[in-house]
Amino acid sequence: MASKAYQSTSMMLLSFLTPQLCLRNVQRRGIKSISKPRPNRFNRSQNLPLLESTTAAALERRRFTIPLRTGALGTKKGMTAMYDPDGRRFPCTVVQMDRVQVVAHKTRVRNGYFAVQVGSGWKHPSNVTRPLLGHFAEHKVSPKRHLVEFKVKDEGGLLGIGEIIGASWFQEGQYVDARANSRGMGFAGGMKRHGFSGQPASHGTSLTHRAMGSAGQSQGGGSRVYPGKKMAGRMGGHQVTTQNVKVVKVDGDKGLVVLHGSIPGPDGCLVKLSDAIKKPWPNIPTHPLTAQPAPDAVSDTV
Repeated sequence: MASKAYQSTSMMLLSFLTPQLCLRNVQRRGIKSISKPRPNRFNRSQNLPLLESTTAAALERRRFTIPLRTGALGTKKGMTAMYDPDGRRFPCTVVQMDRVQVVAHKTRVRNGYFAVQVGSGWKHPSNVTRPLLGHFAEHKVSPKRHLVEFKVKDEGGLLGIGEIIGASWFQEGQYVDARANSRGMGFAGGMKRHGFSGQPASHGTSLTHRAMGSAGQSQGGGSRVYPGKKMAGRMGGHQVTTQNVKVVKVDGDKGLVVLHGSIPGPDGCLVKLSDAIKKPWPNIPTHPLTAQPAPDAVSDTV
């Protein structure tokens, strides 16, 4: 008993003489995480990154793909052929520009972006709705059959309202992007619309040689048809863009622009021509050299 009391007394003395270690600042493993908190998606701190969902950020991301100047409208007249200096024959498409005129502007202050509203052709005032007729009369422009917007990079690409854009807006040798609605082919099957190979031609196939086949699973896929499934349906009739089309010849007097190769759409369709975004911007002024005023106004038609 005496020995045990002596041992306990010595232990107390040693613990009293030994310096105590301060373990207050030592993080111990527990329920609370010892790592730094990750930034959250809520607006709770002061060191938040700049928002990239604003209009200014969107325009900044697209500063290299928005053209410096506006495009133009034309009518596809058909295809022909020309010969190069080496005597080789190549196909080309003829586009005619008919009274292409600037109708209105879209500014960043009012609309959030810069754009030029361009009209082409002519339409009788009796066949134009009153709001649209008032829109033409406000800008002192004759009623147009077609109205299209072309985005521009900044205010330097905004042409004066009423200025006419002729065929000389483009130069020979430059590249353009041609947009038009493709030729509508009506309701088409899977083989014509999507290039399906079809069912076997023999070996027991009965009356399903051009059928699409299965449209989905019975159990594993949820017993449904997935969205975007390639099936039979209407083919064509949607906008198609042909990029990097070379301008072969320009006739300013007749308003003709000759393009190398083919472009989408049937003869007589509306074609939107703009500077190619995948080629260097042409060394052409953003404003026409000779600004032509509006030939007539429609202020007395409303």
